Amino acid sequence: MKKGLLFLLPILASASLFADEAAAPARGQSMYQTLMMIGIALVFFYLILWRPEQKRRKKMNDLRTNLSKGDRVTAMGIVGTVAQIKTDTIILKMVDGAKIEVIKGAISDVQPAGTEDKKVDISSAETNGADS
Repeated sequence: MKKGLLFLLPILASASLFADEAAAPARGQSMYQTLMMIGIALVFFYLILWRPEQKRRKKMNDLRTNLSKGDRVTAMGIVGTVAQIKTDTIILKMVDGAKIEVIKGAISDVQPAGTEDKKVDISSAETNGADS
């Protein structure tokens, strides 16, 4: 990022040296253009960055508040089944029977209890195909 800015610095500096002082726009017009550009930038940031992030955050918050026992969740890369729900934390049951307590805010994915991932084991499919 800094290299890109350093590359543009001489170009921007030389552009101001060659600017014609007599061709400068009126003060009121440049202020209007500046305000217009700031307004466009704010609308751009709202529509492109802030609004989608608000929607994503609200969706994740709804998923975290509507957790139920038996849901499969992913928290910080740890996958487990919800065993108990507390106020700010949940207790996950792992595959080997171990239990771990995680903060609700760390949950990044929730799969309802009835939903099972149907994953195909690629290694067994490849070995079966090679034998025939």
